[in-house]
Amino acid sequence: MNKNYCTDLFNYKRRTTREVSIGGVTLGGKNEIRLQSMTNTNTLDTDSSVAQIKRIADAGGDLVRLTAQGVKEAENLENIHEKLRSEEYDTPLVADIHFNPKAAEEAAKHVEKVRINPGNFSKNTDETEEKLKNLLDICNEHKTALRIGVNHGSLAQNIMDRFGDTPQGMAESAMEYLRLCRKLGFDNVVVSMKASNTMVMVESVRILCAMMKDEGMDYPLHLGVTEAGNGEDGRIKSAAGIGALLADGIGDTIRVSLSEAPEKEIPVAKKLADYFKERETAEPISAEVCEKFTPFSFNKRKTKAANNIGGDNVPVVITSNGEAFNDPRPDYTSIDQLKQTVNVIETDQKTAFADWATFSAEAKKDNTVIIINSIGKNSTGEYRAVIHKLENEGIATPVILRKTYDEDDLEGLQIKAAADMGVMFIDGMADGIMIENDNDKISQEDIKNLSFGILQATRARITKTEYISCPGCGRTLYDLENTIAQIKDRTKHLKGLKIGIMGCIVNGPGEMADADYGYVGAGVGKVSLYKRKECVEKNIPAEQAVDKLIALIKSNGDWKE
Repeated sequence: MNKNYCTDLFNYKRRTTREVSIGGVTLGGKNEIRLQSMTNTNTLDTDSSVAQIKRIADAGGDLVRLTAQGVKEAENLENIHEKLRSEEYDTPLVADIHFNPKAAEEAAKHVEKVRINPGNFSKNTDETEEKLKNLLDICNEHKTALRIGVNHGSLAQNIMDRFGDTPQGMAESAMEYLRLCRKLGFDNVVVSMKASNTMVMVESVRILCAMMKDEGMDYPLHLGVTEAGNGEDGRIKSAAGIGALLADGIGDTIRVSLSEAPEKEIPVAKKLADYFKERETAEPISAEVCEKFTPFSFNKRKTKAANNIGGDNVPVVITSNGEAFNDPRPDYTSIDQLKQTVNVIETDQKTAFADWATFSAEAKKDNTVIIINSIGKNSTGEYRAVIHKLENEGIATPVILRKTYDEDDLEGLQIKAAADMGVMFIDGMADGIMIENDNDKISQEDIKNLSFGILQATRARITKTEYISCPGCGRTLYDLENTIAQIKDRTKHLKGLKIGIMGCIVNGPGEMADADYGYVGAGVGKVSLYKRKECVEKNIPAEQAVDKLIALIKSNGDWKE
């Protein structure tokens, strides 16, 4: 497999892709990163769907997706499309299809793009090419684009049998369909690889990029972390996962999947895309990739411990607020206290590289910790350059990432910090995090929560309950936002427990496969409960389901007062 999956590991250079036309929007090539969201209305309700599409478009959305779970919903896309155009909105529409090739064929007549999931488009793999050809013939006739959208939680059985639900399996699933598209002469294709686990999502996309490069494919990529959740968690998790790939120059369109009103996703996505655009003017970094770097699997950098930092210890969180600091935890400490226990070297990439001999000699000393301070526009590249050089020279000193921001908006700080630092923990390259902010509108408590949130989002360490919650769509038949709020309020003290809160069964059981408990919509006002992958109770009235979930957790001994 081609290890050079991206253009430049240290400098922000977008991957070269072909252009794909989606109505009046061109995606890929040198075009801006496109922003999109998905309606959560009933696709049979034309007025509600059009009103929500308009809100998404007004917020800055370039594309809007709607579910079309059946032929009737696919047929009504024509009415939605016509009404939207009559109200002078030209936003391209995308149909989201699961299980039903006939719905895909109908939808392709009425919208600008159709998304199919290789995991459930065709149950009989012997018929896959024929069914795909039928769809592509219609797409060609109507100039409709196609998204091949692989989900971690719904891989086809033939893929599961060979690769399991692994990043490699996800990439193989996409390539199977991309090869068919190439064979059938259809190139107006976008591809996506989504998972609720940021590590799986990042690894699968990197593997896919390497495989496409090996086979001379240059299809643009849609990025997103599925079931990212809401509030702070959803924003941090999305920025860490999507940002990890944008840092690699990968990604032509993004969706931040929040369990909130769809139009709220767009400003978050725009802040993320705009932040990476700033890297285009960053000062160039000259560095060499460490041969031991493994972008396609997680391998934590092996470091020697300095007190409780590095080695087998969990990543630490450092604060600059020494005067007010009185937290007893050894892995959450102030910079002043840190300097009392270990030898601290503070540097930035330019300073370290300017006199590497002096820096490296100091770094090799026992009981030493390096703090890398990012001072430029490309924080990820700066961190990577120093750590890769340390690895190339066999210097196993633990590293803490530091950056000082000047944000008066907490959401902006969450997005920037997660995008800058998240990938370093996904790749196992760092041993600690230190976020500072010069604007006093953001409290030290918020910064602490952000720091631990980045570590949780990247699976580097778990300090709270983890929620895997979908954003909802037209298939969701209960009050998702209110339910998430109820479950969070009652279970937020259960540190380390993973709870999946899913709108429907299409991706629900699969995407929350690594959750300890699952709450999944089963029908109108009905919910099914899961213990890991096993459904333990079906069709519970929604008004009783939260209490039943709590009872299930207690009955299995996972409840803590």
